[in-house]
Amino acid sequence: MTTTLRVAVIGAGRMGADHIQRLNTRIHGAEVAAVVDVDLARAQAAIEGIPGAVALADADEALGNGDVNAVLIATPGFLHEDILLKAIAKDIPILCEKPLTPDAASAWKIVQAEEQLGHKRIQVGFMRRFDAEYAALGDIIRSSELGELLMLHHQHRNPNTPAGFTNEMLINDSVVHEFDAIRFFTGEEITSVQVRLGKATKNAPAGQHDPQHVLIETESGVLADVEIFVNAKFGYEVATQASFEDGIVNIGGDTGPYTRSAGRWGGNVTPGFEERFGAAYDVEIQSWVDAALRGEIGGPTAWDGYATAACCEAGVEAQKNGEKVAVKLNAKPALYR
Repeated sequence: MTTTLRVAVIGAGRMGADHIQRLNTRIHGAEVAAVVDVDLARAQAAIEGIPGAVALADADEALGNGDVNAVLIATPGFLHEDILLKAIAKDIPILCEKPLTPDAASAWKIVQAEEQLGHKRIQVGFMRRFDAEYAALGDIIRSSELGELLMLHHQHRNPNTPAGFTNEMLINDSVVHEFDAIRFFTGEEITSVQVRLGKATKNAPAGQHDPQHVLIETESGVLADVEIFVNAKFGYEVATQASFEDGIVNIGGDTGPYTRSAGRWGGNVTPGFEERFGAAYDVEIQSWVDAALRGEIGGPTAWDGYATAACCEAGVEAQKNGEKVAVKLNAKPALYR
């Protein structure tokens, strides 16, 4: 039985570089065996100080490396499908950063390929499920200690967006996390999505309507809404309020001590996703490693990746027509039931 994962990290950009350091310094039971990036110099810089790791410019070379027995995919989403199919064929543990793939049709191909394999190998990187506050709210929901969950209210605010961040990316890169969170909290599929475009901030770049209000319904009728505001300027804030029959629960508020002094009061707002969810990423990757060493996965499945891709497609359509759009899902294979 394998006692250590020898991981090939595909993609050495912002997310990949963060995971490389995480695997090298904070995760038990795994080592970085290879780093792949089309920019070979960036791959070489990423392995500096990591004994035995090699820098490569091609994912095929990493997957063919006999020293590699697991893969972590951190490339842009449009590159995921090809790498995933080749890694599935190798029958090795896979952690794939979201999205699984950029659209439901290609994500379904991945689900079918894993189903043919006969067991789960893919864990999708929805890190919020591993955040302590998200986990605590999930426990409250499942315990029914406050009665039935009735509504969810989400705020997803970024200080600004990088160049080229399109209107569709508000759904595909940002609200995708809320789609997964709603499915995680309720244990249900999302049945419809509607997007309302109201007054826009002057800080939104050309071609981007910001903020937007996303309205969501689940199978049992739980209603959820998301304020997605990606040029909010003040910091990075991801918060949720859950309304129950017998109470209200809030998570994701300001961090650090709340201070009153010299006629002012306040706390801190995290500047970015690394600070807000850094601990969750650590828990996520350790869960993946521990499960992989048992021949299992330790988090969201390929089906979760496919279902959120379908939600994103409905969301982008709803952006364009302003209507309530049904989420279209294929029947769930037995492997994921």
